[in-house]
Amino acid sequence: MTTRPITDPFVLHACELLSCLGPVKAVRMFGGYGLSVDGMNVAIIAWDTLFLKTNADTAPRWLAVGARPFRYEAKGKTMSLQYHTPPEEALESPALMAPWARLALEAAVAARKPAPRRKPASRA
Repeated sequence: MTTRPITDPFVLHACELLSCLGPVKAVRMFGGYGLSVDGMNVAIIAWDTLFLKTNADTAPRWLAVGARPFRYEAKGKTMSLQYHTPPEEALESPALMAPWARLALEAAVAARKPAPRRKPASRA
């Protein structure tokens, strides 16, 4: 099975914006796109909006600049994923996006790390 090349101008622009991280792969998913670098998801595009990967450690930096979290409705509930919009000016050039792209990669790397191993329970 062959996949069709991505031709959406906004998706191509987002890939260029994140290019400081290395080659960016865009994959269609759930009516939007997932963007990955080295097999790690660093961003999603939904409703023609770019959202970058965040986590509990990095989210405060995003919120401090007015980033919007990724939220969607499912079964009558508002759900969210750990992705936020970058600042508007970051959408203008790869140089302006670079610090936010690196922050997204930091969150993706942290998500990839295996959970710490638990010590076996001691038998009394």
